[in-house]
Amino acid sequence: MPPTTPPLPEASVPRRVWRGTSFLVLGRVFGSACTFAQLWLLAHHLAPDAFGRYTFYLAVFVLLDAFVDFGTGQVAVQRTAADDSRLPEVLAAARRVRFAAGILGVALVGGGALVAREPGAGWILLASLYPVTHVAELSTVVFRNRIAWGLPVAVRMGASAASLSFVLVLRAAEDREPAHYLCAVALGSTLGNAALWLACRRHLPSRAPSEIPWGDVLAAAAPLGLAALFQQAYFYADNLFIRALRGTAELGAYNLGVRILSMAIMVALYASQAALPWLAREHAVGRLGAAAARLGQPLFAAAGLAAGLAAPFAGSILGIFGEHARVAGPSLAWLCGAVAVIHAGAVLTTALVAAGRARSMLWIAASALALNLLGNALLVPPFGIEGAAAATLATELLVALLAALALRRAQAGPSGRALGWLGGPAGFAAGWAASAWCAARWVA
Repeated sequence: MPPTTPPLPEASVPRRVWRGTSFLVLGRVFGSACTFAQLWLLAHHLAPDAFGRYTFYLAVFVLLDAFVDFGTGQVAVQRTAADDSRLPEVLAAARRVRFAAGILGVALVGGGALVAREPGAGWILLASLYPVTHVAELSTVVFRNRIAWGLPVAVRMGASAASLSFVLVLRAAEDREPAHYLCAVALGSTLGNAALWLACRRHLPSRAPSEIPWGDVLAAAAPLGLAALFQQAYFYADNLFIRALRGTAELGAYNLGVRILSMAIMVALYASQAALPWLAREHAVGRLGAAAARLGQPLFAAAGLAAGLAAPFAGSILGIFGEHARVAGPSLAWLCGAVAVIHAGAVLTTALVAAGRARSMLWIAASALALNLLGNALLVPPFGIEGAAAATLATELLVALLAALALRRAQAGPSGRALGWLGGPAGFAAGWAASAWCAARWVA
């Protein structure tokens, strides 16, 4: 038989990737709108210290979500995207891992709040139970493999609306305990996970798993899980430094900027998430580097331009939440730079996942966490929240550079138009210059 050759490279990213990204972004926009409505309401309702505690535990719960997932979602896609006959075994094993991590997370977060005698510790313990329901959410792998995000996104939008509704009820009752609002948000997320399981149940294989290889799945997921946990840790570690050195009032203003950053990077995160099955298939035929470049370069350039346009107006953006929030304007300008870099780093790190380089992901995340902790320790004492934001930017730069080097060592580096990666910094500079010029004209 004549030797087989891989199929010709696709001229562009498959349409289903962009369609899936569009659904995810739509859901994130709606969810972020609900989140920002909550933050706006509580920033004007709670005392600054209470609002700071509320945003601190929101960050803690993001870490808890990453801990409970522990890489199982990515491993489930890796192992079933090309062979869905393995779904029963992989799902059963991944659910066991998530359940064990969820129980441990309750002990760490909820138990820690009780031991530390945090205000509202009992309610914090109750809220910390909701990540256990991520066991049910794992069923969405059947839609992730198809890059069909319509139904999961619709359910998530309903969960966001439910959380906002519960917050509005408490706000109407003049409740001023931040831990009660944490429970309200957690209740909405819990209902969303339950609804996702019900929506996915009829699409799952009907046969029982022949085995439950939880040890094998845990071994594969552990590097990814630790990497994801480190990623969230270096993203939110500054909360510990700011709360200890600057207080919860300044922390609340800073976290508003972080929330804006988390919304601004949604295209990067969801484009990468939607593209993971496609990137895995491109890796199988030796085209991962070119695929990562086709996806990452336009995202990086567009994000750089948008972030550059927004950075000079950071203080005005935060002013929406009240005059006290403008103090975080300079830190948000630094975070705008991080937004641009994350659009490159997210694609490169997802390409590493597609290549099965879980250990590379782990050491990259560990290196980034070490740099972030060092940067916060050095910069927060003299520069406050602006130093914390600068440490975040430096960390994201390190992640993108190390991911590119790891892909190069795996002979899957970002190939093709290497100069295309300069579009990010060029776009940021052009956007900043345009905004600065417009601001000067407006002042004049």
